[in-house]
Parts: sequence; structure tokens; C-alpha cells
Amino acid sequence: MSYIKENLSGIVRRKDEAAARSGRKGEDVLLIAVTKLHSPDEINEAIECGITDIGENKVQEILDKYDRVKPVRWHLIGHLQTNKVKYIIDKVDLIHSVDSLHLAKEIEKRAAQAGRMMDILVQVNPEGEETKFGSSKEEAEKLVEDISAECPHITVKGLMCIAPFAEDPEDVRPVFAEMKKLYDRIAARTLERVDFRYLSMGMSGDFETAIEEGANIVRVGTAIFGNRNYRQEEK
Repeated sequence: MSYIKENLSGIVRRKDEAAARSGRKGEDVLLIAVTKLHSPDEINEAIECGITDIGENKVQEILDKYDRVKPVRWHLIGHLQTNKVKYIIDKVDLIHSVDSLHLAKEIEKRAAQAGRMMDILVQVNPEGEETKFGSSKEEAEKLVEDISAECPHITVKGLMCIAPFAEDPEDVRPVFAEMKKLYDRIAARTLERVDFRYLSMGMSGDFETAIEEGANIVRVGTAIFGNRNYRQEEK
């Protein structure tokens, strides 16, 4: 058994157990394999082991790997610059990192040109960390409203957040709980092309806690593939 297969088996088991603790089934929580700086061969091995969705942080990596990876659903999970939208509008299934109306309008423009509806998540920076992108909790609901009103080729499918780093996942449990409250509040509203299905939160170090607090997408990279080779870091 390769390390990817072995690691993935353990992650799926832990994901399913956390889902059960939250009163859900394992299949109710989508595992996205985060493939930043990992090779197409590694990604393809993960797909052969059952991964159906992969997440990339950078547009250039999607472009470099897209034709070398087996059929899979692609997610853009990192910060997206407006001038890069045109390159991935026809390649990704879900953009997790929409944090401004300015970016949403560019996605709207490119989606209209491509003749498609684009599914997105609004990224929230729950603790207002200066080193992270995302709207504030207070701004997120207004951003969803504005996208609904002004972007007819976008469907807002939910929220995404990156919790502050903590050695103990229990330290960030309140952050996940607050995100779930925000998600539920917006989901209860009736807005055009707002179809809340996904709460994307939790990574290798805290995904079980995130699931227990309501996440139904988790983004796991290191725990599946091992440490990244940072010598390959995109400039």
C-alpha cells in the first residue's frame, strides 16, 4: 500500500467518524485533496484511490496540471486575482475564494462570455487576520446580497473560511461554530441564485473539529500527500 493510499484511507475514516459525531453520514462531507506543489503523478494516484475533487491555490498550477490529471472536479481555493479569472473560468467547478464584489463582477463577466453559470463560495476571514484574505463576518452577508443582485451568471453556493492556526484544534472550535451560525443565517434567506449547500472549512490539522461544527467540505493536503516540496514553489 503506497503512502498516499494509506494516508487517504486514514483521513477518510477520520472524516466519516467526525461526520457521525455530528449526526451525519460520511458521504455528507466532501473531502477535497489539496494538491498545491504536488505532481500530476501524485494527484492521479490519489484519484485512483477514490479522490473525486482536488483543490489548487494558484491559477498557474491549474494550467500546468490540467491536461495531465485524470478526470476530476477542480476547485480554486486560493486567492484569485481578477486578471487570472479568464484562465480558469472554463476549468474549475467551484471557486472558494470570492471576497469582494469587484472579483465577483470579473467572474460574472467571464462566465457570461463562456456561456456558463459559475458556482462560488464567499470567503470569510472570521478573525480579521491581516495575513489572510476574505470578507469580515459583518460584510459577508452584504456581499452575498450584492452578488445576487448584480451577477446573473453566478450562483453563491455557500461560505469558506480558513481558521487561525492553533496547535490544539479545540482553540478554533468557536471560530467554526460562529461560521456555522453565519452560514445558517444567510441560508435561511431567499435570494436570487443563492443556493447554500457548502460550508468549506477545516484543513489537515483541524478538519475533524470543523466537521463536528458543521463543515461539509474539508480541504486536506499535507495529511494525504505529505510535506510539499517548497523548492517547486511558484514564483
